Amino acid sequence: MTGEKRRSLRKEHRHRKDADALEHDEEAAAGTFATSRTNNSNNRIKANRIFNSHKMVKSPATQQRPINANTNTNTNVNTEATDDNENPVIRGADDFPVHECVFKGDVRRLSSLIRTQNIAQKDVHGNTPLHLAVMMGHKECAHLLLAHNAPVKVKNAQGWSPLAEAISYGDRQMITALLRKLKQQSRESVEDKRPRLLKALKELGDFYLEVHWDFQSWVPLLSRILPSDACKIYKQGINIRLDTTLIDFTDMKCQRGDLSFTFRGDAAPQESEVETEEEVDILMSSDIYSATLSTKSISFSRTQSGWLFREDKTERVGSFLADCFAVNGLVLESRKRREHLSEEDILRNKAVMETWSKGGNMAEHSYEPVRRQSLTSPSPNTLSWEEYITAEHGRAPHLGRELLCKESKKNFKATVAMSQDFPLGIESLLNVLEVIAPFKHFNKLREFVQMKLPPGFPVKLDIPVFPTITATVTFQEFRYDHFHESVFTIPPDYKEDPSRFPDL
Repeated sequence: MTGEKRRSLRKEHRHRKDADALEHDEEAAAGTFATSRTNNSNNRIKANRIFNSHKMVKSPATQQRPINANTNTNTNVNTEATDDNENPVIRGADDFPVHECVFKGDVRRLSSLIRTQNIAQKDVHGNTPLHLAVMMGHKECAHLLLAHNAPVKVKNAQGWSPLAEAISYGDRQMITALLRKLKQQSRESVEDKRPRLLKALKELGDFYLEVHWDFQSWVPLLSRILPSDACKIYKQGINIRLDTTLIDFTDMKCQRGDLSFTFRGDAAPQESEVETEEEVDILMSSDIYSATLSTKSISFSRTQSGWLFREDKTERVGSFLADCFAVNGLVLESRKRREHLSEEDILRNKAVMETWSKGGNMAEHSYEPVRRQSLTSPSPNTLSWEEYITAEHGRAPHLGRELLCKESKKNFKATVAMSQDFPLGIESLLNVLEVIAPFKHFNKLREFVQMKLPPGFPVKLDIPVFPTITATVTFQEFRYDHFHESVFTIPPDYKEDPSRFPDL
């Protein structure tokens, strides 16, 4: 994270990767990490003091919304309507001059409009100008929009981002440009929030918090190989440290190993530039996922216990007494696209998934990404601007490569235990989770607790992490405490490894 990342130090490093078939996140967690000498007999790290058996990680950039570019907006815009993703939608074809010139590939007119128009505006189908430029292969328009900081982390009415559409189109240069801009905007967004976050951390007392994760799946045989983890969080002043054995979920595997993540609020800003070529290879050879947790009709009801005499159920979680609620109306909507994949890609990915779901060794299948070349461009679009912009809302004409998409909806049954006794408030928890949100499962937790929950603190809850995987999260222990400064310091015998979490 720009402003709080620490260059860490590394000696011989070895860690174990367990296989998990998971969706590829557009913004992989980022940061560098450090380890000391590895004892090959037990694969543990030997370091000083409390660092025994832990790898040190610098603080990744949180996944935040990018900064909206070009704040000048059209005063005649009506943003009252929303699409299925609760995105503001503007009605009327005359309100989209930037979209029109991008659709027609008119770079000259785009250059004259770009400084006075809102280039983050969405049309009736939820597409931004950058969406259209990418889907139609108008690279000059796309690069001009990116040069003026058009937002990359934004979804249209179908739930797809410009990066997802670029992967479908298959132009490697465009995918790389979008991925780099996405990382840049994430860093800038984090820096904008930095003063507020540090102020909130200063006002929060110093504490130790233990969070348990247990992952399950409805897929046969899958739950028995899914990981569990006990995360230990230390907070003092504007510093946070997280100890975990589950580094992160990425691609079709998860990384396991003893790891400590450190956030130093007083660290000087730094920048790092590491090539993203391998990330692009992985994106171009994997399915494109979009998963949305719909909370439009969510409600909570007290769960009951007893056979003859029913009463509201309570549960003791750790040392905290909690009221139990059923979460109703949660729907997990997922979409998967693979029009950009070859038959060879699909067969290889299927073999990896089958091996993983049966608990097999991922080493049996070589998953090292190979250098991918740009795909042959799809057939040119024959649709006129008028036909596109006047199409019925919810039935957007498809632009770009012919779509190959599978959709699914799954009702998600969950429970949450709310305690009035827990010393920490939800707002304080959100501030801590904002720091460690680059760990994808913690980011899912943060998204979930932002919902309007029943009174109290959610000491135990079920959350969807991926379309086929859920997690039971338990806040097992909490105490206010004070720690030695060394808890948040990387030992001197570590050396820098900038290859880990490079987009911080």
